[in-house]
Amino acid sequence: MSETQIQELIETAIAQLAFSYTPYSHFKVGAALLAKNGQIYTGCNIENAAYTPTNCAERTAVFKAVSEGIREFEAICIVGGPDGELLDYTPPCGVCRQVMMEFCHPDEFQIILAKGKDDYRIYKLKDLMPQGFGPGNLEER
Repeated sequence: MSETQIQELIETAIAQLAFSYTPYSHFKVGAALLAKNGQIYTGCNIENAAYTPTNCAERTAVFKAVSEGIREFEAICIVGGPDGELLDYTPPCGVCRQVMMEFCHPDEFQIILAKGKDDYRIYKLKDLMPQGFGPGNLEER
C-alpha cells in the first residue's frame, strides 16, 4: 500500500468522525475500509440507549461493503477519541477483530491506527488477533 493510499484512508476515517452518533460515551470512531478493488467503504460508530445494539465504525464499514457484494479487503484505518479528539490510537474491539477474521486474510490485511495524518501505526490482522478463529477453521480437512 502506498503512502498516498494510507493518507487517503486516514483523511477519510477522520472525516467519518463527523457522522458518529455517540450521545452516551461521547467517544467518536471513524473507519475507512479499502477493498481489493480500490473502493473505500466508510463507517462510524452508532450508539444505542440499550447499548448492545451499538455498532462499531469498523463493522459499519465492513457490513456496508459486504451488503454491496464486496468481500475482499486490503486495509482499514481506524481513528477515534473523546468527542472526536484524536488523543491516542484506537484499536478495534474484539468483536470487530472477529468480523475482520471472517473476510480478511490475517497475514495480509493491514490495520492502520492513526492519531493524525503523520502519526499512525500499521499492524497485520494476525498481530491483533493471534490464534484467531476464521472460516479456515471450519473447512473439512
